[in-house]
Amino acid sequence: MSNHPRQGMRLMHVHAHPDDESSKGAATTAKYVAEGVDVHVATCTGGERGSILNPKMDRPGILENIHEIRRQEMERARDILGITQDWLGFVDSGWPEGDPKPPLPEGCFALVPLEEAIVPLVRLIRSFRPHVMTTYDERGGYPHPDHIMCHRVSMAAFEAAADPERFPELGEPWQILKVYYHHSFNRPKTQALHDAMLAHGLESPYAERLAGWKPEPDWDARITTRVPCSEYFGVRDQALLAHATQIDPDGSWFAIPRELQEKVWPTEDYELVTSAVESTLPEDDLFAGIDEAGSPGE
Repeated sequence: MSNHPRQGMRLMHVHAHPDDESSKGAATTAKYVAEGVDVHVATCTGGERGSILNPKMDRPGILENIHEIRRQEMERARDILGITQDWLGFVDSGWPEGDPKPPLPEGCFALVPLEEAIVPLVRLIRSFRPHVMTTYDERGGYPHPDHIMCHRVSMAAFEAAADPERFPELGEPWQILKVYYHHSFNRPKTQALHDAMLAHGLESPYAERLAGWKPEPDWDARITTRVPCSEYFGVRDQALLAHATQIDPDGSWFAIPRELQEKVWPTEDYELVTSAVESTLPEDDLFAGIDEAGSPGE
């Protein structure tokens, strides 16, 4: 894109695990990077307890070194997306399985007291000084303990970072202008892609998921912002593939032809949760209202 219209703008995504930055909002990220935005990802945990979800990577030496391997995967994804990234340094809580679910492992991210858990993120917000931040909704996007904790930590750090009374040792206060929740896996989008696959005589990977997914029109109505980014779906897919232990190239992530995705649902979707600037809803841009207001605090 000519002359980088967004030079000087900063966007921070707060994610639970390495690979979340590629599976949620990655095409939006690539679009803004191309427009000159400085995009930074804060990754809460190292993904140490993630299972190997790609059969091709289920081989000797992988699980034993999963922490290091996931760091290397993150480096590749980072380069593909053109972002910078920090590890907040917490330990993956894992996905508790069983009925009743077992207690969470001692010392894991989801069990860290909130006041302690927000410290590295407050420090990062004050040093990077993002104009916009994205995170997960109060359900975590899906109910993984780390995703719910990521939501809690993001919102508490957003407030604390702007308050000069709190953590003065962590840097000058910084007010983020807009905060968004990801709505990447919303039901209307899944239904539209499912219907399009069937209309083309193709097998949909979503039949089972949709059958058990109760429609919640009120929840879907929370989406305020749809960012058109279909020309960056290819970059998103490359970033996903960089997380080889987590993403099966033959799995449902890639079951829907990209051309179909571009036509049926060319946006990534968000909910504007809090804003210190005026913008008209619905929006098609996470920075709507900020360009007009200039960027306070510069």
